[in-house]
Amino acid sequence: MSNDQTDIGGDGQTFLTTHWSLIESIRTEADSSHALIGSLLKDYWKPVYCYLRRHGYQNEEAKDLTQAFFHEIVLGNELVQQADRRKGRFRSFLLTALRRFLINAKHKETARKRTPKGKLIALDVIDPDSLAAVSEDLSPDDCFNCAWVSSLLEKVFDEVEAACDQDGMTVYWKVFEERVLQPIMDQTDPPTVKEICGKYGIPDGHKLANMIITTKRRIRATLEKHIRKLVTSPEEVSDELQEMARFFPEIAQNFK
Repeated sequence: MSNDQTDIGGDGQTFLTTHWSLIESIRTEADSSHALIGSLLKDYWKPVYCYLRRHGYQNEEAKDLTQAFFHEIVLGNELVQQADRRKGRFRSFLLTALRRFLINAKHKETARKRTPKGKLIALDVIDPDSLAAVSEDLSPDDCFNCAWVSSLLEKVFDEVEAACDQDGMTVYWKVFEERVLQPIMDQTDPPTVKEICGKYGIPDGHKLANMIITTKRRIRATLEKHIRKLVTSPEEVSDELQEMARFFPEIAQNFK
C-alpha cells in the first residue's frame, strides 16, 4: 500500500522548502502574498502566541502583539525583504524576526493602534490560555518550537484520520487513537487488547497489532511529507524528527 511507504525517495525526495519559496515568489508575483499570509498564519500563530506568553505577556497583550507581528512584519513585507533561505530553517528565521519585533514593540496600547480593526487571527474564538499552560516550564524559544511541533502533529493526525475515513479504514484510526494516542495524551492506561477487539469486532490481537502498525506507518509517511516541504536535505528531515522527539518523546517513539 503506497500510503504505508516510509522511505524518502521518488517524488517525495524533492525538497520544496515551502515558506521560503512562497516568500521569494512574492518578489515577482504580488498575488502570491495571499498564499504566504494564509500559510504563515495557519502554521505559526500558535508558536508566536506561546512565545509571547512565555516571555511574560498576559493573554490579551500577547494576543494583541501576535496580531501586530503578523500585520507589521508579514503583511508589511519586512519578512519578504529579509528572506534568505541560506539562513537555514524558516521557523528559526521567523523566530529571529519575532525577537526583533519584540525589542521594538513598546506597550499593549501601541500594538493595538498598529493592528487593523479587522484582525488577522480569530484568537477570541479559542482559549489561548490553554496553549500557554502546556509549555509553562519551557524557555520562550522552546515554547515557540514546542507549539510548532504540536501544530504540525495536529495537522498530520487530522490528515491521516481523514485519509483512513476516505479509504474505508476508519476503524484503523479508531483503534490507534484509543489504544495508543489518547492514552499518551491523557497519561492513562490504554484499553486492553480484549476490550478493543470486542468493541470493534476485530478477530484477534495479531490483527489489531497489524492495524496499529499500518496506521503508524501512515502517520510517519505523512509527517515526513510535511517536513520535506520545509527543509532542503534528508539530514534536516532527521533533525526535525529529533526536534519532535524532544518535546513529545512518547509520541515520537511510536513512529520510529
